[in-house]
Amino acid sequence: MKGSHLSLSFGQTRIYDDCSFHFEDFDKVGIVGVNGAGKTTLFKVILGIEKLDEGEIELPSLRFAYLPQEIKIPNEHEKITVWEYIAAARPVDELQEQLNAEYEKLAKYPESNAILDRINNLQDLIDSYDISNFDYELLKIIEKMHLSELVDRPLKDLSGGQKSKVAFAKVLFENAGLILLDEPTNHLDAKTKQFVTNFLRNYHGTVLTISHDVDFLNSVTNKTLFLNKSTHKMKVYKGNYATFRRQYAEEMAAQDQKITQQEREIKRIREFVERARNAKRSNTALIKQGHVREKMLDRKLSELETREQVYQKVSINISPTKTSGKIPLEVQNLCFNYPDSPALYDKLSFSLTRGEKFLIVGENGIGKSTLLKLLVGQLQPTDGTIIVRENTTIAYYAQELEILDERQTILDNVKSYDFTETELRSILSNFLFSGDDVYKKVGILSPGEKARIALCKILIQRANLVILDEPTNHFDPETQKIIGENFRDYDGTVIMVSHNPSFVEQVGITRMLVLPSHEANQAPLAIIKNYSRELLEYYYYLNSDLV
Repeated sequence: MKGSHLSLSFGQTRIYDDCSFHFEDFDKVGIVGVNGAGKTTLFKVILGIEKLDEGEIELPSLRFAYLPQEIKIPNEHEKITVWEYIAAARPVDELQEQLNAEYEKLAKYPESNAILDRINNLQDLIDSYDISNFDYELLKIIEKMHLSELVDRPLKDLSGGQKSKVAFAKVLFENAGLILLDEPTNHLDAKTKQFVTNFLRNYHGTVLTISHDVDFLNSVTNKTLFLNKSTHKMKVYKGNYATFRRQYAEEMAAQDQKITQQEREIKRIREFVERARNAKRSNTALIKQGHVREKMLDRKLSELETREQVYQKVSINISPTKTSGKIPLEVQNLCFNYPDSPALYDKLSFSLTRGEKFLIVGENGIGKSTLLKLLVGQLQPTDGTIIVRENTTIAYYAQELEILDERQTILDNVKSYDFTETELRSILSNFLFSGDDVYKKVGILSPGEKARIALCKILIQRANLVILDEPTNHFDPETQKIIGENFRDYDGTVIMVSHNPSFVEQVGITRMLVLPSHEANQAPLAIIKNYSRELLEYYYYLNSDLV
């Protein structure tokens, strides 16, 4: 697979400028670059959704499987079950019917080469789906993606995170020659992420993945395609993300040294030219040398390289406007279950102390996001009590970004708080929305841009208890670090669900609440542990029951 002389612009905005790349069969490629560099656009070009201005991408004659960052399941599929949806990735029954129909035609027209070609193509396609292992592979993926309890449920009854996992499972089951993944680990717990990591690392096909998950990239990829927003160029680096970062840093250091030397040389020549211009007319030798140096100066200026642009970073202020009591929130004997479903918690009790950084961990579907919704009053307990103490103010960052109204502009989405429009525009500029950007409808924005607005919307409340559900989804590593360090210094209390160990460490978690695994055969009780990095990694990667 290779791209040659790719050029693309949207209006006055240049995306690619004479770019080329080449990947070998079975490469696992991480695609990286700042927001707006053209990562998702590259996928759209490969899929034929976007057209290049110039150049071409030569694609292997393989089936493609694509996992977009935002999952939108067609309405006609909403009523089918999870099993039916995933199994449809290998439509062998439909293909077999087509093959039988072609054989019937061949009986009537035995000399038809066109029919023979269609038969051969259909048979090759059926063979590529590995029919003999159909059920085994499907059951394995469903089990390892922890979807067994959902297989008979219609898609319309699933949460956004569950739909994302189901869509991912379908992509893995498709057995395509080329897999395109856009932020694939956003909704994965540690167990599922480990399975996916191993699956892709050993996948007998080519994988291109856009991801801000550094651990995932380092574990899966053997090449990195860097899209440079400053130069609109692309470059392939051999090695994973960590190797790319090291090589890129060395290149930038060498480039900076080279530019510094060029600037010194230009300054020296310019000073000589200036002296020659101011020399007496009688000093013909100096004047003559000045003319020579002027030509040299013009050449040096044309050869002067440009330092890459340093892009603005998110800047946030999360100091609460007032202080909560010593115990801002308390949970007493909490019980909850969805209709016709087993209990998620049975007499769950815990309390928070002011300033605590509290982490909730557990597998997908175990009830982490549900617990957060109970704490903010979006759901009501089956039994038990949630006590929000006096002077406690709560801000809630939802994983699905449902606090945003996609029909409204960026500015309208944050207008409900006690700020003037001028103050709001200033705040939004700290979240990288400036000028007329604030009048864009949220619905047309990328997931990363939506996440920045959602974060802005909750932080300007200046609450003293912040509840965060997977806050690092859609953010690049540098922004994750900024957010984590800000919450480490936050004077209020934090309750957080996160599958990102590095971010958890940056925030400075003090205690963790473990919700036991479905497989542990335990009563749905909480396990409270004093936090340590070793304990978190032990839970994430060894999946101990921690009892």
